[in-house]
Amino acid sequence: MLSATLKSGLGDYDIGGKIRTLRLKRKLGLVELGKHTGLSPALLSKIERGRMFPTLPTLLRVALVFGVGLEFFFGGAREKPLVAVVRSRDRVRLPERPRAGDSAFHFESLDYPAVERRFNAYYAEFLPAEPEKVRRHDHAGAEFIYVLQGRLSVHIGEDEHALDEGDSVYFDSSLPHGYRRSGGRNCRAIVITTV
Repeated sequence: MLSATLKSGLGDYDIGGKIRTLRLKRKLGLVELGKHTGLSPALLSKIERGRMFPTLPTLLRVALVFGVGLEFFFGGAREKPLVAVVRSRDRVRLPERPRAGDSAFHFESLDYPAVERRFNAYYAEFLPAEPEKVRRHDHAGAEFIYVLQGRLSVHIGEDEHALDEGDSVYFDSSLPHGYRRSGGRNCRAIVITTV
């Protein structure tokens, strides 16, 4: 039994509609397609109507009949542009590291329902930390930080950059980097990382 999330995600690909389009272009009936694939017409009908999602071996049988690869059913899946709305009440606040009592920041994903993201966007709240306790990390891609409130020290490589409210920084995130709140005020920022 598929969850509502999986049904919705698979439904975006409209696999059944794509099979029906291929079948009608070839002027094949369900019975005839069933003979070519070894699948029953009733099963094919359920798939075309979106009442059932095919397994990969089943989908491959259909793809071979029409001379297309599996990517045909998954590439360019959306006819509508991707739109993913995240309500503030639905965001989940997470620490920098699971089960860490000394996290430098907490973050909330601003784009988690968007599939095939080209970047990740976060709302972050930074906690005070001593300069020598700044934990550095690195990851592929680039990172952008825009300070909404307070003052943030961003350590990139050997350098420390002080950012005030309204300041931003863009950097190569393969360089070891870390963050700490400076001053007594709360510090909040938008953080964007490339995937």
